[in-house]
Amino acid sequence: MRFSYSLVHLLNRFQPPVAVVMLVVAIVVGITTGIGVCLFRFLISFAQNLYWHELALKLNAINPWAIAIIPLLGGIVVSFLKIYLQPTEAGFGSLAKAVAKDGGRLPYAKIPLKTVAAAMSLGAGASLGPEGPSVELGSNIGSLLGQILKFSSERIRLLVSAGAAAGLSAGFNAPIAGVFFALEVVLGGSLGTERSSLNNTITVIVISAVVSGLVAQIGLGTEPAFHLPVYDVRGFWELPLYLGLGVLASFVAIAFTKSLKLSQDFFAGKITGFEQMAKIPMPVKIAIGGTCIGLTAIKLPEVMGIGYETVESILQDSAFPLGFILLLLTAKLLLTAISLGSGFVGGTFAPAIFLGAILGSGYGQALTFLMPASMPIAAPPAYALVGMAAVLAGTVRAPLTAVLLLFEMTRDYRIVLPLMASVGLCVWIVEQLQYPQGQPMSSEAGILERIKIAEVMNSHPMSFRSSMPVLQAAQVLTSGYFHSALIMDGAHQLVGIITTQDIEQNLSNRLNSLTVSEICSRDLLCAYADESLADALRRMETRDIRQLPVVDRNINGRVLGIVDRQTISTAYSTALTKQAIADKIAANKVELTNIIETEPISNSIPPKDQVLLTAEQESTKS
Repeated sequence: MRFSYSLVHLLNRFQPPVAVVMLVVAIVVGITTGIGVCLFRFLISFAQNLYWHELALKLNAINPWAIAIIPLLGGIVVSFLKIYLQPTEAGFGSLAKAVAKDGGRLPYAKIPLKTVAAAMSLGAGASLGPEGPSVELGSNIGSLLGQILKFSSERIRLLVSAGAAAGLSAGFNAPIAGVFFALEVVLGGSLGTERSSLNNTITVIVISAVVSGLVAQIGLGTEPAFHLPVYDVRGFWELPLYLGLGVLASFVAIAFTKSLKLSQDFFAGKITGFEQMAKIPMPVKIAIGGTCIGLTAIKLPEVMGIGYETVESILQDSAFPLGFILLLLTAKLLLTAISLGSGFVGGTFAPAIFLGAILGSGYGQALTFLMPASMPIAAPPAYALVGMAAVLAGTVRAPLTAVLLLFEMTRDYRIVLPLMASVGLCVWIVEQLQYPQGQPMSSEAGILERIKIAEVMNSHPMSFRSSMPVLQAAQVLTSGYFHSALIMDGAHQLVGIITTQDIEQNLSNRLNSLTVSEICSRDLLCAYADESLADALRRMETRDIRQLPVVDRNINGRVLGIVDRQTISTAYSTALTKQAIADKIAANKVELTNIIETEPISNSIPPKDQVLLTAEQESTKS
């Protein structure tokens, strides 16, 4: 606390430019994240050596089957660590939601313990990856520095994004992919639109990613994550084959994300018929997951742990039969879901890359049997490369990050076209099947369903008479920086709606001779006050419009107000903030209850007669 006070006092005294302060803090975030990721990787190596070298040798001397209990023992260690960790959401989606909801103020106090739990999980053989914890570590470092320096919510969000970029950059030695990951996944829709704001945002994120990558190279070496083969282009006619891989990758990505959600719901007791799982203690759930991992390790050790050794073998064109590849694909998918659902700590980046490599290799082998010898195609490792990016993009919903990650790793421009084709088609199919017509995600839709249009609509929208000249209407709209206005007839009935875009499209005409009723949009979509914001948003998406008139359900043509996208976005953010405040109050109540239960009331509140006696004594003294 003394350090933070001194730092804030120093900044207030000298008052350096904001851009300089943000760059300095970005460098600090990059250095700290790089060091943290290096320590995290060393801890994973230590745990792997402890479990699978020293302990495995002793157990193997007793009975070769005894090594199956290693993940179980690792799960017990993780369960002891998780006793002190409050249940939190996992995944990059929750990070993006925290940035939008809490202004980037993450619960950083538990992150060291959670990082150790992730290292112990991965070292014990849990089928998860280190990139997720690395990103979370960097994000929390950025949030911590922003809160120590008492920055605004906007700058804290930026530092959280810079930390996420630094974490991915250090994890993969891919700073460009780290930058685009922060812009594409973490910041998302909250990215600034003004040019100066956008430039400052990108600069801070780039600096943090580059510094973190440099620190990671010093600590972990300059070796890439994978030793990739030289990509071989046989002909442009081969491009449709990569589109086929993109289609298959989309189905694998959907199955992967659904299996993760299903497993988490199962262990949480949210599935009908398995409600009793919610009553099982957390250590028992992790023990169940560890037992599944241990039994799998005996027959299929390839799918255990991070799995990069198996991916490396696939990229070096190791001969895996097609049947065995399908077995690996299924086993990895299920084991990852069990590992995450049962309580082990880790990310899903590495399993997605594993699944993509397996899928691409199997697809490439199948093509060698199906295609005629007169039409040579690339070797299976080439399809494994593209499959890695496609499944990763479909899982994380980050196509640019996946494309740039593989491009940085291969440094071969020839792979870009098939890579973009496969990744783009995969993500498009995932979006269409899981989020049709641009519908919001389930958590967002659930919040918007609870808010009625009547609660947030503008009850006094701008309106014009249908006989008003267009030039006059244009002056009124532009003078107040409005985007649209309702057009009403003499009986105050809704005729249409006019926007600044309608006016721009008619600038070449004689505006003095036109009225607003001649250029306004008459084929309107309307909303009712008793509908939800989710209904309004879905209706807007059908025509890609920004606003909806709100009309009376019983009186035709009577306007009650207007609702637009900006209003819906504000209402959603406000609802998230209210929920965060309610959760905080509830957590404080639980903590206060625990304190009262653990400490006797007599120790904190004196008995009534003692209070009276003390008062009498004070009165006597006076």
